[in-house]
Amino acid sequence: MLRFTDEHEWLRLEGDVATVGITPHAAEQLGDLVFVELPKVGAKLTKGEAAAVVESVKAASDVYAPLSGEVTEINEAAVADPASVGADPQGAGWLYKLKLDDVAAMDGLMDEATYAAFAG
Repeated sequence: MLRFTDEHEWLRLEGDVATVGITPHAAEQLGDLVFVELPKVGAKLTKGEAAAVVESVKAASDVYAPLSGEVTEINEAAVADPASVGADPQGAGWLYKLKLDDVAAMDGLMDEATYAAFAG
């Protein structure tokens, strides 16, 4: 199941763990990424709080926790090569994995068609 937030994050759910990243729309708006800062494994995130930072030559942007949960894994490759996030934001450029406190909360996020209309 793939879902999106109005802050331009995507989530792909596998069991009760969601892989999180920025959308292609966000990556395009940011331009070439030069720095990525991710949360620590084991960090407890609350929906809506800043969880990560992506920085481009244009600006630094917070990436917000799309739902509440615990970080189980981070993408070290994204930290080592920030450009990979912009090049493949919904693939190799994922940011972190989040064990969700409430899997049913995914239902409150946008599906692909709704997000496409939202992002315009």
